[in-house]
Amino acid sequence: MAVSFCGKRLLLTRTNLFANPRRHGYIVLVPEIGEDLPEKNPLSSSPHGLPEFNNVTIEKCVGAIGQQAIAAEKSVRAIEERLEQAGAPLADVIKDIIVPLEATGAPLETTWGIAKTLYLGNSSRMPTKSYLTIHERARGARRAKFNSVPIYRALKGALADGTLTGEERRLLQKYVLEAKLSGIEVDGSSKLELNEILERLAQERTRFRSKRDVAVKKFQQRVEDPALMKEFPPSLLQSLALDPSQAMKGPWRITLQPAVAERFLEYCGDRTHRWNLWQADTRKCSIHTDKSLENSSHLESVRALRKRQAKLLGYESYVHMSMETKMAGTVEAVRGALDELQRYARPAADTELGTLERFAGEQGFRGPLDIYDVPYWKRRHLATVHQFDQEALKDYFPLPRVLGGLFQLAEELFGVRIVERVGVDVWHEDVRFYDVLEATAGDGATPIAGFYTDFYSREAEKVAVADNAGWMVGIGSGTGSGRVPLAALICNFPAPVYAKPSLLTLDDVQTLFNRFGKALQHLLTTCRYSDVAGLSNVEWDAVEVGGHVLTHLLHDAGTLRAISGHYTNDDPLPEPCVDAIQRRRTHLAGYRLCRELYHANLDLQLHLTSDYWLDVMKALYPRFHPFPLDRKDAHPCSLLPIVSGEWGAAYYGHLWARMIAADVYSAFAEAKEPAARQEVGRRFRDTFLALGGGCHPGEVFRRFRGRDPSPTALLQTLGIYKPQQGGPGGATAKPAAATPTGKDEQQ
Repeated sequence: MAVSFCGKRLLLTRTNLFANPRRHGYIVLVPEIGEDLPEKNPLSSSPHGLPEFNNVTIEKCVGAIGQQAIAAEKSVRAIEERLEQAGAPLADVIKDIIVPLEATGAPLETTWGIAKTLYLGNSSRMPTKSYLTIHERARGARRAKFNSVPIYRALKGALADGTLTGEERRLLQKYVLEAKLSGIEVDGSSKLELNEILERLAQERTRFRSKRDVAVKKFQQRVEDPALMKEFPPSLLQSLALDPSQAMKGPWRITLQPAVAERFLEYCGDRTHRWNLWQADTRKCSIHTDKSLENSSHLESVRALRKRQAKLLGYESYVHMSMETKMAGTVEAVRGALDELQRYARPAADTELGTLERFAGEQGFRGPLDIYDVPYWKRRHLATVHQFDQEALKDYFPLPRVLGGLFQLAEELFGVRIVERVGVDVWHEDVRFYDVLEATAGDGATPIAGFYTDFYSREAEKVAVADNAGWMVGIGSGTGSGRVPLAALICNFPAPVYAKPSLLTLDDVQTLFNRFGKALQHLLTTCRYSDVAGLSNVEWDAVEVGGHVLTHLLHDAGTLRAISGHYTNDDPLPEPCVDAIQRRRTHLAGYRLCRELYHANLDLQLHLTSDYWLDVMKALYPRFHPFPLDRKDAHPCSLLPIVSGEWGAAYYGHLWARMIAADVYSAFAEAKEPAARQEVGRRFRDTFLALGGGCHPGEVFRRFRGRDPSPTALLQTLGIYKPQQGGPGGATAKPAAATPTGKDEQQ
């Protein structure tokens, strides 16, 4: 008897069935294709044309993914057979190749999105292991169309067709590039070597992550002295307390979880305890701690394997390979932007830290500041000098008020209406659904998009996220399916208590604005093909632009007033608080930018050179830090995003996206009148929100701004831009434009 398990065929014999007489549980084999039930697909339309989340089960999701994956793979094989039988290039590759692939690929993506939404919003109904089974099956089926040699050759040849639209050309370029990066042009022994490298890479990255996770869990510090925790806010004390009902008395558990460690350094007034936590954090996974958890060897293996992978694919380095999927396009463009930012950031950082050290001295601190002192004194300085109190500000940001102001902002700038729809199937009673309509649409008009919101923390159901980053999940692009784009915004904000609404910190508000900006890119797309619609196919260093633009808009004084009001009496946010929020953005901005620049450059150098990681770190660290490097500091050995995550040779992209977003926002800032501001908003919708991955982001920016991007706007936003005298005859030297050099910008 043969059964399917996780996509693999297993032969069950009498021997292996009864080999182990001790049975402490059961394995439930979920059918890959699904049972022959009247309703196999969780996407079956409800009366509202939306997924029936109340009826979605693991079995239905697995069954639907199995069916849709097989359909997608069959479609690839059918196209391959047709290409081989034709013996000549097809007359219309869009009609004969792309459209059939879209027909089977779009439903797969939608089911995948439903499963992910349920996993993040109610993991009791979609456990991690079940979701990962669905995730891997969907990924495998999706890769089939990019790993087809006949399809690759047909689409590569069709790129010479001058009748293709800009979106169609981008779509074909995506297929060709995905295939190239998967090794489709590599053959013979090199192909075998590439496959072995990719397998070893996956293993090394997994080991790196596993050891780091163990090291983080291994460190636990029990604090029993309430005096040590006296500056901690009540909400933080409750999250750290062993017994949440005794949050003010303790004891408390301190760990190396990033959000815990960062906030401990921010609120702990005892320097010895700050140092103890910091040194444990920076030395974890090194030879200076538990040698069984050292990651140095895995880091070097990942670097070497990535270098060889790039060479086999025809690239000078892994960074050069990475540039194929980036807006910047070349290593030189990235270097130029980072160097320009550093030219302003480092002098500003030195000045800021000098000011901070003098302040600390006035408060009784003795000796020079070190890097682990900065978070604590930064908070103290911000509160004392600039009167910024994050906890007190929460009373002015009740979630209903913030959400209403956010929707109003979107309606005014982007020409839409956002209306709640009731009676929709959802995965929890806290979930709400909103239709997005054109602003000019009358009552009864058809929505152009829709999104779910699930904002409140539920420990037993939601996937835990230490930093409450929140998610935007694209459920379906709506292209070619008769449906509209759908998305879900899922966060872990505090739930209402009794008659008290959910009160948001400023960080929570920023998270909400950022994720909503990403959602707008998904919801307002005008692309015809799902593989380039919304955020699909947007270059990695530009994918965060929409979210950052909304975050910039949040910090406008008018926006802050519109989204705030005291939860008890709706009193407006006091003007000193508005000023304090705006000053927070520029507080120690040069120092914070230097830290980001350091990690971006560290990532690039680790993937450009073969020098030992410790030597790379020692060479770079002094350029961006005024503090001496601790001789046992081994922080690269626990850098998950760069080594085991997806941001290797791409970490600079976070900063690049902020740079682009600041330049985009400057157009809003320059528009002083409401009508002019609305015109900028419509232009932003017609470019960044509408074109998605169907147009190179360099070209999208030029259509919006009329020029190439520049670092100046980011420097001005951070308050560290000072025109420098350096041109001929003492002329003011301006930052150079960060010119993207993508290969397909001219649409």
